[in-house]
Amino acid sequence: MSDTSERTDGAKMIEIGPLADLAPDSARRVDVDGHRLAVIRIGDDVYVIGDECSHADYSLAEGEIDSDDKTIECWKHGSAFSVETGDPTSMPAIKPVAVYTVRVEDGVIHVEVSS
Repeated sequence: MSDTSERTDGAKMIEIGPLADLAPDSARRVDVDGHRLAVIRIGDDVYVIGDECSHADYSLAEGEIDSDDKTIECWKHGSAFSVETGDPTSMPAIKPVAVYTVRVEDGVIHVEVSS
């Protein structure tokens, strides 16, 4: 994580690694500036959501991705979350997880986090 650019509102874009290091239809946990993130690749699209299931403290990055529905399922209790909105799409979770702005530039993934 070498590149950081800070904005006037305190948010900053942080480089989290090459897109090539994240296989299509996979997820990886990344900890950035106190934020626990699940970086998810579906095809060539990249999404970043909070990595902690809102039902219980389990890593969403370890869950199963449904590329058709663009969801990731918590491996422990089966709650699924939209990778686009963070909203739960199945029980037992009823609260959404955070969604982060992400962009890929020159083959490198960047995520926006607040300070």
